[in-house]
Amino acid sequence: MQSEFETTVEWLPFELHPGIPPEGKELPGYVRAYSASGADAYLLRLAEDEGLPMVLADRMVNSRRALEASEYAREQGRHEPFHRAVFRKFYGQGEDMYDWAVLSAAAEEVGLDPEEMQARTERGDFRAVVDRAITGAYRLGITGVPAYIFDNKYLIRGVQPYPVFRQTMLELGAASRRDGHQHRN
Repeated sequence: MQSEFETTVEWLPFELHPGIPPEGKELPGYVRAYSASGADAYLLRLAEDEGLPMVLADRMVNSRRALEASEYAREQGRHEPFHRAVFRKFYGQGEDMYDWAVLSAAAEEVGLDPEEMQARTERGDFRAVVDRAITGAYRLGITGVPAYIFDNKYLIRGVQPYPVFRQTMLELGAASRRDGHQHRN
């Protein structure tokens, strides 16, 4: 989308299942049944179409540590590459994003100091910023991921194909022209 439209993407933290213990937990029966029904085939097909490897999780993981470590990366100006590295490790390789070894490897990969990241995250330096972002998401009606907000007006929920995003961008452009000014999306 960024190659077709002038956009800025800002990833914000959201903890989907805050009650998951650090060691993770087994997938609930309804999730296993959903997966067994073939519903995950859509996600796998989208990933394959984009040339992205995807490993379906066999456990629910605690994402809080990764969210807070990502805020360290944001502070260091390396949020986007760190975020992508953690996503690749979790979704593409099936690694546990709560594990410091996984987060440290992602930090090293993108030029961050993994020891400083761990120390500051464990000290709680990023706890409040993650809490504020999650509270803000709930205020906007977001209860799941992914969720995309465009121009503080449009919300797209869930995994969607590119044409859905493209249509939203075209509508924003048309609204901008009607309003007589340009919006940066």
